[in-house]
Amino acid sequence: MFLSKKLELGTTLTIDWEMTPDYTFGTFESWGGRERFRSSAERIYYFFIDDWGDNPRLCLMERGIKHARVMAEILAPRDMIRRCVAGHGKTSLFERSFAIDEPLKKWLIAHVIDGRDDSLIIPLEPEKPAPLAETDLPGRNAPVPELTRVCLPGEPEEMSEADVAGLAVRFNLYDSERNPTGTFANYLVDNGDNATVSDLVTGLMWQREGVDIMSSRMLLREIDRLNRNGHDGYSDWRLPTMPEALSLIGAEKNSHGQHIHDCFSPHQPFIFTAATRRPGGCWFVDYKQGKAFWSSGTIPGGFGRLCRSERTA
Repeated sequence: MFLSKKLELGTTLTIDWEMTPDYTFGTFESWGGRERFRSSAERIYYFFIDDWGDNPRLCLMERGIKHARVMAEILAPRDMIRRCVAGHGKTSLFERSFAIDEPLKKWLIAHVIDGRDDSLIIPLEPEKPAPLAETDLPGRNAPVPELTRVCLPGEPEEMSEADVAGLAVRFNLYDSERNPTGTFANYLVDNGDNATVSDLVTGLMWQREGVDIMSSRMLLREIDRLNRNGHDGYSDWRLPTMPEALSLIGAEKNSHGQHIHDCFSPHQPFIFTAATRRPGGCWFVDYKQGKAFWSSGTIPGGFGRLCRSERTA
């Protein structure tokens, strides 16, 4: 196939015209994905619209179990792409990847699948995750200024929208929608292991990176596995509560465009919290948007950034 040759895949690329961004979590990230595919090496390809930037782009995605790579941008007519996005109507701020419509499908078949104009296909290099850099934080044994310790709620809760808003105000936590004047001040120190930092204000140790995107069920299993193996020397890692996760948010964006200190990896842009939503759903904290949000899906997916308490009382 012409498209396969342009992307130097070496094998014939088959497009799954039924796959959409909405279907990908249940297919590739949730517990059911491994029942649908024979191995983690299997790949499918589909077209979608990426609307996270200033202008929507038509892209080709390569997908597998725990694998996602945008292979190419397709230079379709801009007006067709914009009409497709508009046709999806009002959507959540967190839903900026869209399925293609029938006009775009017909255009792709005529100009890309059956066509020969390779100038319409722009191959994209895979993104290489940057290793964690050294922090600019004081070391664990450095002198500490006088601090006001804050004891945040550390037990899982069922919370309504009003509860989250009230919590943000009560502890002066920043949330770009609910409490944009919040100025909670951490005091982070580098534990010297290239894996964790500790907040001397809240008494919490945090992973600098975290856990890959998973369903809530899979994430709890992964936390249990990490604790059984003594991850980074400890066996009491857990999901942060809502106020604990919000305590890492700052009003200013870091060098990765996230509302969190630069010492944290940018590859966990939104994380599960230990809070469930009343009347239903899961609460997350999104460091790109600087706010809490909820998902009503039965098996919502998200990243994990685990914490543990260092206070003995």
